Amino acid sequence: MSKIIVLAEQQFGKLANATFNAIGAAQQLVAKTGGSFDIAIAGQGIAGLADSLNSFGAGAVYVLEDAALENYTAQAYAQAFGAAAKAAGATFVVAAATSIGKDCTPRVAARLGAGMASDVVAIDGSAGALTYQRPMWAGNILGRVKINTAIQVLTVRPTEFPAGTAGGASEIKSIASGVDASSIRMKWVKLDSVKSDRPALTDASVVVSGGRGLKDPENFEKVLAPLADHLSAAIGATRAVVDAGWVPNDWQVGQTGKVVAPNLYIAMGISGAIQHLAGMKGSKTIVAINKDPEAPIFQVADYGLVADLFNAVPELTEKLKNR
Repeated sequence: MSKIIVLAEQQFGKLANATFNAIGAAQQLVAKTGGSFDIAIAGQGIAGLADSLNSFGAGAVYVLEDAALENYTAQAYAQAFGAAAKAAGATFVVAAATSIGKDCTPRVAARLGAGMASDVVAIDGSAGALTYQRPMWAGNILGRVKINTAIQVLTVRPTEFPAGTAGGASEIKSIASGVDASSIRMKWVKLDSVKSDRPALTDASVVVSGGRGLKDPENFEKVLAPLADHLSAAIGATRAVVDAGWVPNDWQVGQTGKVVAPNLYIAMGISGAIQHLAGMKGSKTIVAINKDPEAPIFQVADYGLVADLFNAVPELTEKLKNR
């Protein structure tokens, strides 16, 4: 019987929504292996968060509290999660493929002597014959990975796994964090984040994105923002405009930015470079507005409008307001 542990992600006392998708992936593993799963959460003053993880049918929710875990550093959290995996006797470790998950989980795998598959989008097979699908070459192909070590570590793409379903109540266990503060060579200084009333990119059901076709950074506010506000949408951007300093890094959608899969993705002035498509082509419905009929974005769009966005977008916004 396999034992799976999910590494829950939290910052400043708030659970990351991607954690619930990681729980969904663990529940799929349970169905395929006939095992059971636990959840681990690390931090300081997080006892209340354990209650939010108590209804998914996990055998136990392990709570690891330590002053060294008050703010995230990869070294401290890797030590804590490694201790939780050992305490649970885990043969599978699952985390969401977020920025923190990608930073911390490989260190956990190294501590456990485990093989790892990153950015997993599907789990195939059963029992001892599991393989994991992961995107390669900017998502143009899917590779199949088999892990041969006794312990297997996965990061799963949140957009590809449904949130975990409700199950029985779990036992909440507080255990020693196992953190050796003297061995930590990282120091948390501060977090520079974008504060916005709009939904977060990875949580939004609608995303409105802009590219170089907007021509000027001010047009994100003049042209794109009114449509986003009307749709209660998050705002995204291509790497080119982020690198140009037009918009914050936090807005970048793409292979080196954030991977999103909203119900509706509106791309305006975006040509459709492979790097960008890798971050949004899993969206349920894609609408593209571009004056170049040969733009690659139209190859993945469900609906395409060949038009000057400076005419089309304000008209679309006005029509939506008057519905």
